Amino acid sequence: MALLRSLSAQRTAISLVYGRNSSKSSNSLAAAACRSFHQRDRRSTITAGERASSESTNVINGARYLHSGDRPMQASTLVQPDLVSSETVKRESSSQEKNPSPAGSPQRDPLDVTFNDPIAAFKSKTTGELMRAYLVYMICSSEKLVEHNMTLLKLARNLLGQKLFVLLMKSSFYGHFVAGENRHTIVPALERLRSFGVKPILDYSVEEDITQEEAEKREVESSVSSAGDKKEEGSMPQYHVDKSFADRRYKVSSARTYFYLNEATCERNMEIFIKCLEAVSGATFGTGITAIKLTALGRPQLLLQLSEVIMRTRKYMEDMVGGQGNVLTHHKTIKDLEKYYATLGDNKDVKEFLNNVTSDKEGILHLFPWSGIVDEDSQLSDTFRVPDPQTGQMRRLISQIPPKEEEMFRNMIRRLNTIVKAAADLDVRIMVDAEQTYFQPAISRITLEMMRKYNKDKAIVFNTYQCYLRETFREVNTDLEQAKRQNFYFGAKLVRGAYMDQERDRAKSLGYPDPVNPTYEATTDMYHKTLAECLRRIKLMKDCDDDARKIGIMVASHNEDTVRFAIQQMKEIGISPEDKVICFGQLLGMCDYITFPLGQAGYSAYKYIPYGPVEEVLPYLSRRAQENKGVLKKIKKEKRLLLSEIRRRLMRGQLFYKPKGNYVPI
Repeated sequence: MALLRSLSAQRTAISLVYGRNSSKSSNSLAAAACRSFHQRDRRSTITAGERASSESTNVINGARYLHSGDRPMQASTLVQPDLVSSETVKRESSSQEKNPSPAGSPQRDPLDVTFNDPIAAFKSKTTGELMRAYLVYMICSSEKLVEHNMTLLKLARNLLGQKLFVLLMKSSFYGHFVAGENRHTIVPALERLRSFGVKPILDYSVEEDITQEEAEKREVESSVSSAGDKKEEGSMPQYHVDKSFADRRYKVSSARTYFYLNEATCERNMEIFIKCLEAVSGATFGTGITAIKLTALGRPQLLLQLSEVIMRTRKYMEDMVGGQGNVLTHHKTIKDLEKYYATLGDNKDVKEFLNNVTSDKEGILHLFPWSGIVDEDSQLSDTFRVPDPQTGQMRRLISQIPPKEEEMFRNMIRRLNTIVKAAADLDVRIMVDAEQTYFQPAISRITLEMMRKYNKDKAIVFNTYQCYLRETFREVNTDLEQAKRQNFYFGAKLVRGAYMDQERDRAKSLGYPDPVNPTYEATTDMYHKTLAECLRRIKLMKDCDDDARKIGIMVASHNEDTVRFAIQQMKEIGISPEDKVICFGQLLGMCDYITFPLGQAGYSAYKYIPYGPVEEVLPYLSRRAQENKGVLKKIKKEKRLLLSEIRRRLMRGQLFYKPKGNYVPI
């Protein structure tokens, strides 16, 4: 621990991923123009997103516009990622070669945006590691082996015994996909990544290997209140547990699943997350990230109930004032609400309700005092009540929660506060993973409040948005607007998503609308449209001499077209890697041909680093094999590049090549 603390203290000499406020310009004309933009932009919370969708961004046709206030200003048409020509790549590479880094600056390589350079992809690997990777990908190409991988792993363990099995795993799947057994043994791997311009997102990937029956039993018991699962009038079926989908591992290959056992287990999970923070801080000097899941920190029933409250609140506003979406997007003021309740007379409960509404000069942000919830003192049952517009009686939007379960909720918030405070103290970022849609409204709401509380000087907390969902663009826009109006730094990781098949089956079975985009292409469009809107806002802040780092985005994608799209967008609107507002992330052992060239070219690049004891990460290894089976096209390219580099090294007598990087992560 002393060693890690000592290393952590050295990070002051290292550039951080997201920095502090830049100084303001004194140009009064520019300041006035920016104030004018912000006033117009605030008057159109959702419409900014809708303009980006309708007027500004026709993703399918590839035509894109940038806005200056409300007046569209056409930018040069952005090149679609799959249309970037080899000639363009050659021109860019040639340009970079003619302009080498100045003496004394960090080493930087030209970037081949076709990601076809095996030397750049694998210069961080020994030849033995390349051969191991090729073997792993060969196995992942066999559907039969992958389909029965967990059975085969257990069989091998029984036949070989403990020591030989561990040796086999370290020389194959474990060695390729996992960094090490504990936070001390992974340090050399993290240091090597860093020397090649890549930073870590640390994840302790130990999972319980429990049966389907045990998973279902735990989930049902922990998702129903001791007061019973009361489906009151206005309740929504998607926010109640269903035994058919209680095993949340169903049709999920790329996301870790926590099943609630007891409060002591949640405390242990909190301690593990804090150890991850200490490990990543000590090894990366403040540039690392730790991933966490809220379902690891508390009872899932509480997230279900909170999610239902949020969606019922939206429905309440829709019924009163029409429209759709978050309370914030309706642009209503306290005076508007007073008019709605005017017929109720001098009602003490209504007055108290209005006093607790969160608003600013732009209008209402929230109907409930969310800040109190993350400060650990609120009673859920008392907080979520709204006046009936006809009778004036206060009605609950959440079922009565027993005192013991209220305490469980406060414990969950306490654990999260403890983790985020530790991250802030250690100067490490927290990335809150997305989960199923029936948990996500609560997860996003709590995460945003943690941003408001801790992201005052820089982005400490990041939320995750799954772009296969139909509402992602609208949700990101609303959350960006809240961050602007409440003046906190907004951090987002954009992913395609992990629960698509499960979500579709559950929606169909329980009779609610499918939340998932209809096609893969629609998901790609959603991803690109959402990213383009984030970049548009960053550009406007930069042009106004505001701190552009108030919006930080991670492009977490293994799709090279999406990565190319992000790079092209950055170039088109003048955002450089040095602005430290966009970073890229991929899993350890996957798409090295994307991550390492990005890091070595000076982009902010991350690897998602799992670690844990060999036997306890077998469920994780099983998922990685399953996921690779689903992306055979990517495996085919990676195998081709691996084979090319292995042949080159053998022909040049570099069988015992030792990686030695001299890069500094951005």
